[in-house]
Amino acid sequence: MSGMFIYNVTAKVDPAVHESWLRWMQEIHIPDVLSTGMFTHHRILRLLEMDETDGVTYAVQYFCSSFQHYLNYIEQYAPVMRKSVAENWGDQVMLFRTIMEVIN
Repeated sequence: MSGMFIYNVTAKVDPAVHESWLRWMQEIHIPDVLSTGMFTHHRILRLLEMDETDGVTYAVQYFCSSFQHYLNYIEQYAPVMRKSVAENWGDQVMLFRTIMEVIN
């Protein structure tokens, strides 16, 4: 597979911590992920028109230029990155991960 791929991490974040979580993502976690060299850039999106009673929902997208870069990230770096999220946020953040291929 060649082309551009997006590693999408959807996060439902406890309303009480979503601002500090977002700051942590922008200042610490995302720079750590990008420093692996597996991704070219990222973007953060907030889902709108959602019931935010039990959490604010974000999608964090990491772009990579090959599927192999994604696989390398998952094998070499993801366990440490996921541990960091768990240690910092515990059950205050629920995550759902997908990989997508850009078609157009």
